[in-house]
Amino acid sequence: MKTNRVLLFVLFIIVLTFSSFTKVDQENPEAKFIVVLDAGHGGHDHGNKGNGYKESEISLNIVLDVGKQLEKNPNIKVVYTRKTDVFVDLFERGQIANKAKADLFVSIHCNAHKSDAHGTETFVLGTHRNQTNFEVAKKENSVIFLEDDYEKKYKGFDPNSPESVMSILISQEEYLDQSIMLASLIQNRFTNKLKRTNRGVKQAGFIVLHQTVMPSVLVEVGFLTNREEGAYLNSEQGQKDMANSVTSAILEYKHSLDGNVDDFIFYDDAPAVKTEKTIEVPKVSEVARTIDSSITYKVQIAATSRAIEPKPNNFKGLKNVTREKEGGLFKYFYGNTSDYNSTKTLEEEAIRKGYKSSFIVAFKDGKKISLNEALKTTAN
Repeated sequence: MKTNRVLLFVLFIIVLTFSSFTKVDQENPEAKFIVVLDAGHGGHDHGNKGNGYKESEISLNIVLDVGKQLEKNPNIKVVYTRKTDVFVDLFERGQIANKAKADLFVSIHCNAHKSDAHGTETFVLGTHRNQTNFEVAKKENSVIFLEDDYEKKYKGFDPNSPESVMSILISQEEYLDQSIMLASLIQNRFTNKLKRTNRGVKQAGFIVLHQTVMPSVLVEVGFLTNREEGAYLNSEQGQKDMANSVTSAILEYKHSLDGNVDDFIFYDDAPAVKTEKTIEVPKVSEVARTIDSSITYKVQIAATSRAIEPKPNNFKGLKNVTREKEGGLFKYFYGNTSDYNSTKTLEEEAIRKGYKSSFIVAFKDGKKISLNEALKTTAN
């Protein structure tokens, strides 16, 4: 009898312990894919008010809809920087994302311009020296003047200074590729599903993106200052369309990183990405180039979150595919040569094989450099 009681007691402890472990595992936030959704502006900061519409309200409606859809997925945890019409400074938005150890940060905004400009564009943090991009970033960054002690928080950052904007860009460099992936997926849906005018994926110095330490994008869903587009974005249908597109892009991004064998990120059918990686360069026939053995060119064809053997049968028959790990991704490159003309030929071959958004990358003494820098070095 005593032995039976001891056995029952032991079994009870085992069941209790197992239940505790199961509960901890279910509640472990690290087991979920964490997305931080950021509705731009809020409170006394209405954002732009083109045609009388409020950017702060429209961005919040879209964010809440995206969050509602994502929360249906048991493997995703959604964190909001704001869920009501309140003011949250840019510094705090980034801190919310960092404290949550987020996998993604997505900030939603509406655009404005004195012209009849229209269309969607998605920004990643980067060093693209473009005056138009700088003006967009300056407008969004100027919100810091509404914050208390902004000089202390941002250590002398001046939204009106191009040099100051350039100085904040380095910290996000390791997440740039992942950010571009998500931005491309978002623009792809806006363009191909909703038939919105595609203004591209761009780089600019948004301080709200600088504050985060994860892949981050800032989405401009359209121009409130455009009469037709503003009315669309202010409508229930327009906001639902935008939310659906952003949601599906996030889900595809997550699916691509889940580690399934066929889940490569190929950027197929994605809009042009306006970064140094796809910077326009003269055609091969227009410029004679010298061969600099310290500079090598490769064609990036894919990226995935786990290692895949770079064998021809895994890459549509392409030979000489190599794999390198950068940050949390494994990147796959086709070819390796110091002859830029030859690399262009390899790029065309990769595109014919189905890697439609392949692009050339350059390395100097084994370290990645911008393609523009490499081409300037080898131009006669």
